[in-house]
Amino acid sequence: MKKTGAFTALAEPFKALRNRVFATLYFAQTISLLGDAFTWIGLALLSYQFGMDRSAIILSTALTLRVTAFIIFSPFAGVLADRIDRKKILYITHFIRMAIVIGMVFITQEWQIYLLVFLLNVFNAFFTPTYRSIIPHIVAKEQYRPAIGLSSATFQLLGVLGPGLAGIMAVWFGARNIFLVDAVSFVLAGILILMLPTDLLRNSKTESVEKPLSTWQDVLHGTRLLFSNPLIRFSLVIEFISAIAGAQILVNTVGHIKEGLKLTDQHYGWVMAAFGIGASIAAFFSGSFDKSKSRRLSLLTGAFLLGLAVITANYVGFSILLVLWLIAGLGQSLAEIPSETLIGENIEDAQQGKVYGSHFAFSHLWWAIAYPIAGFWGSRFPGKDFLYGGTLTLTLLILVFFLFRHKHPNRVNLSD
Repeated sequence: MKKTGAFTALAEPFKALRNRVFATLYFAQTISLLGDAFTWIGLALLSYQFGMDRSAIILSTALTLRVTAFIIFSPFAGVLADRIDRKKILYITHFIRMAIVIGMVFITQEWQIYLLVFLLNVFNAFFTPTYRSIIPHIVAKEQYRPAIGLSSATFQLLGVLGPGLAGIMAVWFGARNIFLVDAVSFVLAGILILMLPTDLLRNSKTESVEKPLSTWQDVLHGTRLLFSNPLIRFSLVIEFISAIAGAQILVNTVGHIKEGLKLTDQHYGWVMAAFGIGASIAAFFSGSFDKSKSRRLSLLTGAFLLGLAVITANYVGFSILLVLWLIAGLGQSLAEIPSETLIGENIEDAQQGKVYGSHFAFSHLWWAIAYPIAGFWGSRFPGKDFLYGGTLTLTLLILVFFLFRHKHPNRVNLSD
């Protein structure tokens, strides 16, 4: 009976795929997210080719530009989605992104990396919120929660699993050619987007009247709701701590593999694949691991595993690093996935859109802070960057645990 119940709970979100329109949109977004991972692995390898000892600075700057584009432009995407045909926004931004990715094959100077990365993610900032805003219009009310759950889980999962899959592709195709593989993924996703029925994606006149007048009020209200709930607030703090360690992995792994361990692009691909495998394992079992109201066990365990894996990475060989990055992947999923669930469980339906949008901006803001820190340590302390990153992660985790325990003792109990 327990096995049957667990299987039913695991299969519940996938019921939304019975809706053919949602399934088409979902698979288009999934392919797009995989393509995004190909882009960043390709950029990591390309940054090393350009700068060797500057690779950490180049990559951290590019990643910071990415999240900066999200933070600046994402709030306006919802306004545009209320005024223009959503399908048109999807395919226009999608094919512009494809052209930018193809352009990355021909990069010859460092500044071109920064320009193309920023432009790519300006259009990403409009694509993703528009995708999310379409879901309520194409699924029945009883399918809405499973559809949102599946979409959010896939977004979270591929955010950490994608680099591992892309790492494997980099082993086969090489640094520059992976951008062409990325372009092929854009073509496949674009075909699915063009197959979407336009009539279901048009906005009603009633939607477009009030939204532009209340955009900033909605943003501020969503932020207040996000930070006023103690459970969600704690998960946001843990997300920031996990970003400190996660940025170390994404920014400094390529330099450590090629300079610290004197290994090849293939080894970098395999170690990032281990990170992705760990993340996927934790993503599928995170719900069973922690069923508490606060998800605190998952959050604390995830951040602890991340810090523990990163802090020793400078002093081990390749085989042990594979294991450590597998553990780090487990930690990344356990620390980041609960936030989406907590918003769904603690915020009333009518307010969830605002809060999810606010969470999207702040979760990227954490990475915008973490990437420059990782880049600085990677360039100034190349043999101790992971040590410093792991130390900061674990120190912040201990401080936050005791701080929140003092202020909210009834909320910090791992069994609540």
